[in-house]
Amino acid sequence: MRGSIALLWPLVLAACGSQPAENAALPANAAPDEAAAATPAPPKIPCAAPGVADLTPACTFDRTETQAGTILTLRHPDGAFHRLQITRDGRGVIAADGAEPAKVTPLGPDSIEVALGGARYRLPATVREDAAR
Repeated sequence: MRGSIALLWPLVLAACGSQPAENAALPANAAPDEAAAATPAPPKIPCAAPGVADLTPACTFDRTETQAGTILTLRHPDGAFHRLQITRDGRGVIAADGAEPAKVTPLGPDSIEVALGGARYRLPATVREDAAR
């Protein structure tokens, strides 16, 4: 299947909400447990660690704007992570660092699977058929 891929980051970012400042002061009457409960949990994406067959919504991600473009850092619960760079050339994402390339597989019109270093991630994306095949 040949096509171009555009990640649906506005949709993903809407799920993120706003991040509170790390050094923001808590209200004087707020207990630390109340503040933790009020902080939204980071959004989770389906992922599988190397050697694990089933994807589960266990990984988190953050997005960083750099001179090279937008970088996504996908984090596993055990601390492992991969960095992907969003492309504008129809590939969707590429490995942002490391020697191993990311393998991107379209899953349907609204998602892709990215395999990198034995780990797999399911990301929202718009998959478009190429006009020229």
